[in-house]
Parts: sequence; structure tokens; C-alpha cells
Amino acid sequence: MDLLLDTHVFLWWDAGADPISPAVRAAIAAPENRVYVSAASVWEIAIKSSKGKLAFTGSPSAAVALNNFLPLAIDPVHAERAGGLEWSHPDPFDRMLVAQAQAQNLTLVHADGAIADYKGVAQMWARP
Repeated sequence: MDLLLDTHVFLWWDAGADPISPAVRAAIAAPENRVYVSAASVWEIAIKSSKGKLAFTGSPSAAVALNNFLPLAIDPVHAERAGGLEWSHPDPFDRMLVAQAQAQNLTLVHADGAIADYKGVAQMWARP
């Protein structure tokens, strides 16, 4: 299975936090699964950290590598798809993650009610 972690799921995993369900922890840890973190999530973490809205020490891109996750770049197809989603959710980072999951046939792992309401993408709910 190919998974794309939403930003908060990546942060929880990196911090060893409890909000992730045992089933999702197992899916992320399974060696046969490929787990991606989007450049959009790295960007979101960097922005929020620089504004003091998020306490993240170190480099988010280094954390992707240290956790053995695969980086997912943003390409023009992703950008076009994110802009064209028929979805009223205004968060540009969430829109990009949904677009990337669609374009790359990834399961988006999240705990975001706004994403849960969007039916156009494969999803896995992260919380127990």
C-alpha cells in the first residue's frame, strides 16, 4: 500500500505521539508499504515554525529522511489538480495533499474532518 501522511500525522509520528491508531501505526511501519511525506507538509511545518505557531526543532526535510519516509515533490499536475478540486475547503496544504494522493494513487492518512468529508480520494483515518 502507498500512503501519504497528512502534516499532523507526520508530526505525531515524528514525535512518537499517541494520537495515531494501532492499525495506522502498523500500516506506516509495515516494510511492504511505501510512506510519503509531501513537500507541501515540509513547507507548512517550516512556515508555522518560523511564525511561532508550531514548536518543531530541526529540519522537517531531515525528519522525513530520518523516519525513512519518501519525499513527494509538488509537480505542475499536482498544482493544477489542487486548484481545480471541486471542494470548498480553503486550506491550500490540504488541497495539495488531496491532489497529490489522487494523482499518485496514494491513500491519504489523516485525522481531519474536512478531508474526511471529501469523497474523491482514498483515505485512512489516523486516530483510534
